[in-house]
Amino acid sequence: MAEYQTIRSAGVGARSAQIDAGLKAHMNKVYGLMSVAMALTGLVAWAVGTAPALLAIFRDPVTMQPNILGWVIMFAPLGMVFLFGGMINRMSAAAAQTFFYVFAAVMGLSISWIFAVFTGVSIAQTFFATAGAFAACSLYGYTTKKDLSGWGSFLIIGVVGLIIVSIINIFVGSPAIAFAISVIGVLLFAGLTAYDTQNIKTTYLQHAHYGDQEWLDKSAIMGALSLYINFINMFMFLLQFLGNRE
Repeated sequence: MAEYQTIRSAGVGARSAQIDAGLKAHMNKVYGLMSVAMALTGLVAWAVGTAPALLAIFRDPVTMQPNILGWVIMFAPLGMVFLFGGMINRMSAAAAQTFFYVFAAVMGLSISWIFAVFTGVSIAQTFFATAGAFAACSLYGYTTKKDLSGWGSFLIIGVVGLIIVSIINIFVGSPAIAFAISVIGVLLFAGLTAYDTQNIKTTYLQHAHYGDQEWLDKSAIMGALSLYINFINMFMFLLQFLGNRE
């Protein structure tokens, strides 16, 4: 009996070590996919935002207000997220990854105007400030023993409300509302970063034993997309505080 218990404990320990190694690889893949998408977004945004002729296709060169195509590009990422969520179960992991990168490129187009409005130094400073805040929130979500699942509904409702108020303020143009939106936006997406990180970890641990690599690959892409969206939104909201205008 003692020998059986020893063998059983060894088996459990080996399985636990295997899951831990798998989780580490999974999280590395999530952050790796996110990093590639961020680099693609930054490259597209910089290439278009620093080329007045290209930027003029989407925005008025003087006022920087979007034209019809600019409005389409502005809301295209939101539509692509909903489309992706509805299609991913019917897509291969390779197709899902390609879609993610196309989404990142379109996001780059939608935020390219920042290079014509804010100084390059302030954009860089805001990026690094966002990276530090994002890393802290994600690390908290990964390491905390506290169950953050209860945050989900509250944060999603907050984001929906924020989107509605932001659209309204496009036409109202209130600086006070814009400031409040930025403050609340940073807090909401900081919370979502912690929540999504824990959710990615929990989802992997719940499904790793099934051995469905295709599902795990698509799960990593969806996790990367969630964290990517959180980072971009934190960055854009922080830029309203930290960005110095040209």
